Amino acid sequence: TGPMSSECLGNLLRITLSTDYFEDKYLSLFVVDQSGTAWELDEAMAAQCGYTVAYTTWRSIQLRASALSCHSHLEKDVFTVTIQIKASHTPDMSNATNHLRSASCHYGPWSSREIICENNYMEVSVRREVPQTIKDFLQDEPEDWTLVFPEAKAEEASIWQIAFHQPEEKRALLVSNAWSAGYGLNATDSRVLLRVPYTAAQVQLVEDQGMTFSVLRSSTFYKYQWVILMVDTAVACPVDGVDYTNKTITWTVPKYIPPLSAGMTSFKDVLVEAGVDLHKLSAKEMASRKYVLLNELKAITMKIPIGAEGGYYKTSVSNGQLGVRYTINLFLEHQWEDNKWGLTRHTIIKEIETPFEQVEVAITSNLNLSAGLMNVTVGTFLPDVKLVNLTIEGVVVAVPEAVQHGYLIHRTRYANGSKAYVIQVPLDATSVKKEYMREDMRAYTLNVTLAFITYPSSETFVVPVIALSAVKDAVLPSARGVCDGRNLHLIITHGNVDQNWLPFISDWHLTQEAAQKYNYILSDNGTHLAISVPFLSPHVSYEGFHTSAIKASFYLTLKDDITLAQRRDFSVSCIFSPSELIQCLPNGTVIITAIKLVGGEDLDTALLVLRDRQCKPSLVTEKTATFKFNVNTCGTSKKFNSTTMTYENEVLYLRPGNDIPIYQLKFLCFYAIDQTADVRYESKKKPPPSIKPGSGCLALSLKLFKEKSYSEPYQESEYPVVKYLSEALYFEVELLQPKDARLDLNLDDCWATNSQSQDSLPQWHILIHGCENNKDSYRTVFHKVNYSLRVKFPQHLKRFEVRMFTFVQGTSLLQE
Repeated sequence: TGPMSSECLGNLLRITLSTDYFEDKYLSLFVVDQSGTAWELDEAMAAQCGYTVAYTTWRSIQLRASALSCHSHLEKDVFTVTIQIKASHTPDMSNATNHLRSASCHYGPWSSREIICENNYMEVSVRREVPQTIKDFLQDEPEDWTLVFPEAKAEEASIWQIAFHQPEEKRALLVSNAWSAGYGLNATDSRVLLRVPYTAAQVQLVEDQGMTFSVLRSSTFYKYQWVILMVDTAVACPVDGVDYTNKTITWTVPKYIPPLSAGMTSFKDVLVEAGVDLHKLSAKEMASRKYVLLNELKAITMKIPIGAEGGYYKTSVSNGQLGVRYTINLFLEHQWEDNKWGLTRHTIIKEIETPFEQVEVAITSNLNLSAGLMNVTVGTFLPDVKLVNLTIEGVVVAVPEAVQHGYLIHRTRYANGSKAYVIQVPLDATSVKKEYMREDMRAYTLNVTLAFITYPSSETFVVPVIALSAVKDAVLPSARGVCDGRNLHLIITHGNVDQNWLPFISDWHLTQEAAQKYNYILSDNGTHLAISVPFLSPHVSYEGFHTSAIKASFYLTLKDDITLAQRRDFSVSCIFSPSELIQCLPNGTVIITAIKLVGGEDLDTALLVLRDRQCKPSLVTEKTATFKFNVNTCGTSKKFNSTTMTYENEVLYLRPGNDIPIYQLKFLCFYAIDQTADVRYESKKKPPPSIKPGSGCLALSLKLFKEKSYSEPYQESEYPVVKYLSEALYFEVELLQPKDARLDLNLDDCWATNSQSQDSLPQWHILIHGCENNKDSYRTVFHKVNYSLRVKFPQHLKRFEVRMFTFVQGTSLLQE
């Protein structure tokens, strides 16, 4: 009852600490002697003094004490052990609570020789009824007699020294030295005891009958009255003898164990008993559990089905993988009589653990849409497992702190002691990813890693949790299209699945930079994505052409930003007037743009010609070809009537060797030849034409282009531009405002400086009065400006080419 309970089990006392009371606490164990002094119980002291600390699957702690353990009190075959437990919630044991418990057990009658094989030590105690006198020991260690004799006389009955018998030598240790080496020695009025940790230096591993034994051959010398006496304190315990086959544990213990049977000429079984957790089981109880106990001529064998009652499963980790091992704490008591010792009681406590068996962790999830939660259940786990932290989007979060990230964690316990962890996460948490699946389905995915620890072994493992739930709550983006006289507009309303979808035109990703290159307008305000493209654009498809209308379409695709899977297709189609393709200028210049229709993908627009096949396009794109010519050239025909003059030509596409065109676009220009108007006329002498100076605002731009084609200027982010000496620089000066066709742009002076100030020195003139500098080694080269989709007024632009140079003074470069 209370935090501790005790139980007497033969020559052992067991004290069990309550799981409910001590769970999740840090513990220190002490043994209290008769004077009230508390001795802390660590691993070395436990093995030397006859104590064993064991854990069970319920995380309860068991302390077993031998009847002749250190600091116990033995009186009239009743031994009493007092232990102290300090329990704290912190590792530094601050604010610890103390718990004291004394327990007594009666043990008797004692056999002539009693041997215990515990998990952490071997113990032998023998009766001192027939002492043997030492005859030859003085000759082996003569100096010991001189040194120890006063000590040997001091007490009525005490152990003097112990001699170890090994194949290569015999070694003797005084009591104080043996104790320092980890051996436990004790003497009562009737018994001599030796306790040996398995790790002691003199312990040997001996192979016999196909099994391995831990063996210590020793003789213990003690003083009795005025005589030094010796007893055989050899001890042996089986190390292995366990086999796992057909889901059965087979444990075999030989009856004749060297050196316990040394010097024996007769042997008789007295008793063979076995059990679990030091509880002896009757034949009926063993049969109900399907245990088998075989007492054969030379060996005792126990067979236990793996998973049988009496054992338990505990969690194990191997190479980071989660698994289980079946554990059962068996014991065997074998009593026999022989001609040397009389009655011997041999008790073997054997904790058997099966090999590692990997297990899978079950993970289930469901959505509570009304509460806006995702519930994930992880497990089941055995009771010896505890969740310690989570890794959320790369950040390790301890369980108590998970609530700050929106995670609620509950532990569910089941009747058999196992448990599972339930994690609740809000659907709007950043760690819950939403992804469009199909139609109106959306996938909610939680990706989190859970870290666990096992008790008491402190092994760690992780469980990656990827919980996915599909819900019919997807809202897809929708679109509407409109057109004005010269542009197509597509306005897309965002849904709840396309936040990371990317706009594509076929396989071309439409970014802001790409849109600017083609004079497209791309904008996104978070709720709507808008795209505007001119009628004559490389990415507009022309699907129908009639004398009164042209059907133009623009197609846009939204793709997944990771997989680039096609998600949604949108398009806008409009009817435009064919007059958008032709300009009949008053000075007789005709500008005509021919378009390639859908279905004519193999048509090369660069090979389009006019009636005069020497007249070729001045500007070519993948889908258009633009011609600029005078009405009196290129095979243009003329027709007259009373009011108009009509000029006619056609754009043709001819295959080599074939005069029948496969593409033919006929166009006309009409000019009025007879117009009258009533005007007021006053005769004045016409003054000669003159140019008067004036003032006004002109907007100019100076750009540096990458190539002679003047198709791509350097952007601000690309400056400063690095060029090598004599490498060409392509400049363009443009009159931006006003847009007046009557204006011509002329350059007067243009010079370069060594800094950003136009007035700094030195200076070098590139243009002087509109002409190249005759003193320059590389003359400035002017380039003709032609009409194009970008250039509406060629007379408003001037283009020239300059070779890269640097300023020098003597042989040194001048730098700013």
